Amino acid sequence: MTDYAAQAARVYESLLSRIGESAPQPRLHATRRVLELLGDPQQMYKIVHITGTNGKTSTARMIESLIRAYGLRPGLMTSPHLVKVNERILIDGEPISDEAFVFNWNDIEPYVLMTDAELVANGEEPLTYFEALTVLAFAAFADAPVDVAVLEVGMGGEWDSTNVADADVAVFTPIGIDHAERLGSTIREIARTKAGIIKPGCTVVTAAQTTDALNEIIEAAEHDEAELFVEGVAFEVVSTVPAVGGQVATIRGRAATYPDVAVSLHGEHQAHNAALAIAAVESLLGAGEHPIPSDAMDEALGSVTSPGRLQYLGSQPALIVDAAHNPHGAASLARAIVGWLPFDRVWLVLGVLSDKDARGIVEALDSVVAGFIVTQSASERALPAHELADIVVSIAGPDRVRVEPELSEALEVARDSVNDGEAIVVTGSITLVGDVIATTEERGWR
Repeated sequence: MTDYAAQAARVYESLLSRIGESAPQPRLHATRRVLELLGDPQQMYKIVHITGTNGKTSTARMIESLIRAYGLRPGLMTSPHLVKVNERILIDGEPISDEAFVFNWNDIEPYVLMTDAELVANGEEPLTYFEALTVLAFAAFADAPVDVAVLEVGMGGEWDSTNVADADVAVFTPIGIDHAERLGSTIREIARTKAGIIKPGCTVVTAAQTTDALNEIIEAAEHDEAELFVEGVAFEVVSTVPAVGGQVATIRGRAATYPDVAVSLHGEHQAHNAALAIAAVESLLGAGEHPIPSDAMDEALGSVTSPGRLQYLGSQPALIVDAAHNPHGAASLARAIVGWLPFDRVWLVLGVLSDKDARGIVEALDSVVAGFIVTQSASERALPAHELADIVVSIAGPDRVRVEPELSEALEVARDSVNDGEAIVVTGSITLVGDVIATTEERGWR
């Protein structure tokens, strides 16, 4: 019997030997060249392309779920993964199997290596990890086959390798400051790069944005003669209230107003993500003129999951993980702690990567948590716990901070610190959330 799990692990190791995601190459021609050799699989299905700073993955998963509830077969590419790389490529709602992962890699590898050789001969770096993974996703979607590919941008938009695909619908979640060293130090610069996913004649739907960000999106849409629909004008969240297992919202879409929509994700920001997803799917499947059937809406949004986003991992004590890794995401988490989580006090387990705005994250959360247990993930990019603790102490004071560099110890301390009616929230980096999910599985806390 073929051991596809072992083969998939070897493929993943091969991918990891390439230039990592922290150093993306600002280019499209490398990815485009491999796809050209493969017969341009990215042209074999419709494309929904999603960029922004926060909320991309949750919005992408909602869009995928709505498309699937319609009876179509979607593919979904998101990043990063939390535990296993297969999470990044979903086909019809399920992570790609080890067998399909290996089969499609074996199919494309000769063309990847051929392109590597051409790039090196021209004095360029070979395909990066993310470029090769993007090619793999496009090929897997064509092989499945899927009707629609939902693509989450890895970083930025204009030169992100996913941008070799031409969007039928371009989706913008809220834009803030992140990856400033790569994308620019102002909202305007970052939005200009992200607006690169807009293609001639596509439909653009965007969350509410700052004036600078919206102006860049408007300019790009006008340049490419793309229809633009903005939250607050073309669609909106009318109301939302917390409910068991998530929330119930009334959402005005492009085609209709949908009352009492059950959304199985916590936090007001998820209601806004749902409104954005609804507008995107209305635009894709009915040019914004045909309402989404109520049974499809209930099936899709009432059961959608977004791992690592206000996700409950345990109940005794309550253990919640959230992948907020910049000040904008931390502010959304702070609002959720105050307005949505039913606990008397929350203790925060915090770990941040060295290239992130740790101070901004702590400042956003300081006033809503009882205390901080500072730790670090296994990532080589993790800010050492003692360095992060210095930042936290300068904001929260020494009496509210404890340092436990080993994540497992930090979780044990947190579990010993909480009383009835209190909760633990782990946040600060996606790598930390992934490590916590793995740890809770190992220790039987799930």
